[in-house]
Amino acid sequence: MTELDIDVVAAEVVEVLGPGTGLAFASSLTHNPGNGVTGGVWSITSGERRAVLKVLTRTKDVTGPWAASDDPRHWNYWRREADVYTSGLARAWQPYGIRAPRLIACVERADGDVALWLERVEGKPAERWSIDAHVRHAHRLGAAQGAVGALDEPWLSRRFLREYIGGKTVGLELLDDDEAWRQPLVRDHFPAELRRDMVRLHHDREWFLQIMESLPRAFSHLDQWPANVRADGRGSVLLDWAFAGDGALGEDLGNYLPDSVFDLFLPAARLPRYAAAAYHAYLEGLRAGGWRGDDRLVRLGVCASAVKYDWLTALMLARAGEERQLDYGGGREVSAQRRYRERGLALTFLAEWAEEARELAPRLGFPEAPSASL
Repeated sequence: MTELDIDVVAAEVVEVLGPGTGLAFASSLTHNPGNGVTGGVWSITSGERRAVLKVLTRTKDVTGPWAASDDPRHWNYWRREADVYTSGLARAWQPYGIRAPRLIACVERADGDVALWLERVEGKPAERWSIDAHVRHAHRLGAAQGAVGALDEPWLSRRFLREYIGGKTVGLELLDDDEAWRQPLVRDHFPAELRRDMVRLHHDREWFLQIMESLPRAFSHLDQWPANVRADGRGSVLLDWAFAGDGALGEDLGNYLPDSVFDLFLPAARLPRYAAAAYHAYLEGLRAGGWRGDDRLVRLGVCASAVKYDWLTALMLARAGEERQLDYGGGREVSAQRRYRERGLALTFLAEWAEEARELAPRLGFPEAPSASL
């Protein structure tokens, strides 16, 4: 748990929530503690009022791919989320059924950190949604991106996908390691052909990235997964806008669907039917929002986004010998057997997406993928 500066927060409670609201109580919320941008996330209760406090920082002692950046275009630019909120860009999709939590206050602290005081959204988390609810979210996402299109602000991320996966290198040397693929968790739960398919996906990484960077653009959240989505009775509330920026049409959906399975929110056996329904809903939403391009470009964006998970197979190989498998945030232990079974099936599904992208791209005038002989 990140340390909470009690004196500073106590003063902000009075400033932001008002005096005389009673004692304030704080509890840490699940987040990625390894991200150098995030000083902490807490639920704050003071009398009858509740808020979420998220502290953005660039001084956290984090090195490697999750280090905070001062470059406004970098995928992990430290104060991007504050800029998204204070500029009003977090409300860009609101007319189409997707909104951000309401910004209560943005406090520039004396130590250089930024404190975002946000509405505490009480709606049902998407981790507990039905598939129909996820499909409706996909339609809203399509309508929003179809209507709003691409946006350009100096602090929005650029080339997110390339930079994000470029920093994830754990276990890459194991992709061609026979012993790594013979580990019991891998041997028992990863289909035999998955090794060939994931090695090829890694081999083709640059081709996929060039495809993604050449597709029609859209303002994108770039961290859409069920843990970042809530219901509010009228639509979706989307949390954590720290990566927001330029993306390909279909890229947000291509992240949301497999993440529903990778983090054990939905069973992998339902992914093919779920993904098909969500894709068609997203496409209908795009049309309703005014997008008039070639549907096949959207399909290519969804399928080619499989490259985002190029690193995941290697990470699973590296962690297959660990005694304890922890959930996102490290708060509780999950079944290793279940995790490897579900992720093996989901990665196999992504291999099918990748192959569809290789077949579709040349028909749309893109270069052919490299030869399959590795």
